[in-house]
Amino acid sequence: MSTSLTAERRSRLHRRVRFIVGFTITYNVIEAIVAVWAGTVASSAALIGFGLDSIVEVLSAAAIAWQFTRKDPERWEKVTVRVIGLAFFALAAYVSIDAVLSLIRVEGPAHSPFGLGITALSLVIMPLLAWFEVRTGRELDSKSVMADARQLILCVYLSGAVFIGLALNSLFGWWWADSVAALVVAVLAIREGIEAWRGDVESPFEVLEDLDNEEVEATVR
Repeated sequence: MSTSLTAERRSRLHRRVRFIVGFTITYNVIEAIVAVWAGTVASSAALIGFGLDSIVEVLSAAAIAWQFTRKDPERWEKVTVRVIGLAFFALAAYVSIDAVLSLIRVEGPAHSPFGLGITALSLVIMPLLAWFEVRTGRELDSKSVMADARQLILCVYLSGAVFIGLALNSLFGWWWADSVAALVVAVLAIREGIEAWRGDVESPFEVLEDLDNEEVEATVR
């Protein structure tokens, strides 16, 4: 935690973290119910995975909420970040297995208006919430808060991938797009899990900048 923060400012930031995780938990419980139900009805591996990701986000946010109800939040920093890392791994394992089985069985999802709607809504809400949490985490210099923000940005990736997969299936009958989208998300989840476990947590927006820089360097070479 930054030593330049006053006790009053630190207390205010702690309250802000509790608000963020409270909102995250509430929204994601609703999102999980809608997504899992819609995914089950449509037989969509990606959509069910999206719903399960919402549950993982609830667990991640709950871990942060627990940490910041402690008298000395910094003391629990490492264990909280590792809990978030394990949540990433669990999500990746389930999504990968379900997606591969769908490809083997040659099973594609049915059209899902509810699935398209909930993923589109998340594409609007999650980036704003992640940005707000990143600002708070940076000021607190908290790896666990930053790790939770990365969980939110993963939800943005997941929302986009699932939305595209469902749209391609609905518009063009590309049944395999749903499973491919799920596997892309699984790879991202594994990467995030490894970095969270190592404690190598940075702003998710910096991750995007790093990827852009890598692409530029590759082009120059």
